[in-house]
Amino acid sequence: MDDRLTVAVRVKPGSARARVGGRFDGPHGPALVIAVNAPAVDGRATEAARRALAQALGVRPAVVSLRAGAASRDKLFLIERPDPGLTERLGQLRDGTAG
Repeated sequence: MDDRLTVAVRVKPGSARARVGGRFDGPHGPALVIAVNAPAVDGRATEAARRALAQALGVRPAVVSLRAGAASRDKLFLIERPDPGLTERLGQLRDGTAG
C-alpha cells in the first residue's frame, strides 16, 4: 500500500450544518462533500474541512494536508500513512454506503 492517499474533496463553506458525506463529480474526479460552518475567508473553510476530514476518517489532523486547491472549493488532500481500511471508509462516506 502507498504511504499516502490522495482524497478529492468539494468544500461547501458557510453551511448551517457541518457534515461529511456525499458525492460531487468535480475536476479531480468523484469527490467527497464536506460542508463546514467556517466562511471561505483566510483559509478558514479549508482548515475546517481538513479537520472534518480527519475526524470522519478517524485519523489525526496532523496526517492530513492540503495538496491542491487552496483558493478553490475543489481540493485535494493528502493523508500520510493511511490504514488499509481507509479507502473503503472514504468510499462509504462519498457514495453513501456507510452502514
